Amino acid sequence: MKRVILHVDANCFYASVECLYHPSIRSKPVAVCGDPEARHGIVLTANYPAKRMGVKVGQAIWQARQACAGLITVPPHYDLYVHFSEMMRAIWEEYSDRVEAFGLDENWVDVSGEARDIRQGRLLADTLRERTKKELGISVSIGVADNKIFAKLGSDFKKPDGTTAIYPESFKEKIWPLPARDLLYVGPATTKKLARVNIFTIGDLARADSGLLKMLLGKNGLLLQAFALGLDSSPVMPVTAAAAIKSIGNSTTTPHDIQTAEEAKCVYYLLAESVAARLRQHGFRARCVSISARTTELSTGSCQTMLNEPTDITSQIAEGAYALFARQFTHRLPLRSVGLSCSHLSPVTAPMQLSFAEDPRERMKKERLDQTIDDLRRRYGHNILQRGIVLTDSAFAALKPKEDNTIHPVPFWAG
Repeated sequence: MKRVILHVDANCFYASVECLYHPSIRSKPVAVCGDPEARHGIVLTANYPAKRMGVKVGQAIWQARQACAGLITVPPHYDLYVHFSEMMRAIWEEYSDRVEAFGLDENWVDVSGEARDIRQGRLLADTLRERTKKELGISVSIGVADNKIFAKLGSDFKKPDGTTAIYPESFKEKIWPLPARDLLYVGPATTKKLARVNIFTIGDLARADSGLLKMLLGKNGLLLQAFALGLDSSPVMPVTAAAAIKSIGNSTTTPHDIQTAEEAKCVYYLLAESVAARLRQHGFRARCVSISARTTELSTGSCQTMLNEPTDITSQIAEGAYALFARQFTHRLPLRSVGLSCSHLSPVTAPMQLSFAEDPRERMKKERLDQTIDDLRRRYGHNILQRGIVLTDSAFAALKPKEDNTIHPVPFWAG
């Protein structure tokens, strides 16, 4: 059976939701921005009037105001965005049991059971757009194709509030003239590499020598060429499927620059508490610890290490992270932000090789202690218990990185 896949993309999602709750600003340039006092003062999203004036995602607020003198800035309300994301998904799930999220504001929907071909899929997409406007008050753009990659490309064609169908018999005319960077997973670094060998468009990528692409980008080069040729066969995941987790991590921009190694140790312990708690929540232990650090000149570096054995113990993760920092980043102080993540995950039910280097009874005591802390914080809040090292700086002690966690699923093409 031929597939019919939609990619639904909410237009200027955060800003659209904010404008719903503030009717007086709907026709004015609006940007949803982070908190400058917490040193997160950048544009998270902007509506179309603001974009037309040159406001861009990632700009500092002062830069956005230089581009648009009358810009209205509002703080984000993530609980609202999650609520609207769930309501959108509820609509899509009326038409399909295969709905796969690609962020809060984007979803793939396999409607092969509702539409026998792309033309019927386009009619169904128009119905979904109208329902979203009528029931939720926000607009979406939808791409329709026989694969996920082209459906996502299609959703970018007509914004806001448009439907674009990519037909198998004529996709080359519509897709191949586009810049290579428009293809999913062709980021800035890959774009530069492709440009060095005169590959500028998706068509150039499709027609390129496969040996050259493999030499340039490894096996991902061949995968990107398959995408350009419309050969993506990856399924839209069922609604009931839980995404396989590849890594769990956190990062934070600190209230003030990290000036000393002791301050860095304090923040890495905070991050380790967050990451370890998430590992325990999802039933994983991790073997690999990775850290990142960003200087006040906005230069970023990262490194990783393998632990002797998988763990979900906060102190072991923190000590591994700080040991990495001491070897790699002390010379780069002061720092503006740092991050910590754990990967090479295994279920807690997996057997573990006992180590002569550590008394298993001590390990069990540490595990029980962490579990007790988790239980207390669930009942009484994060600050009911804090480590002594964290209390050395009241500004850092106020951070709650667990609320800003990131859980990364296995990459799109891993299957």
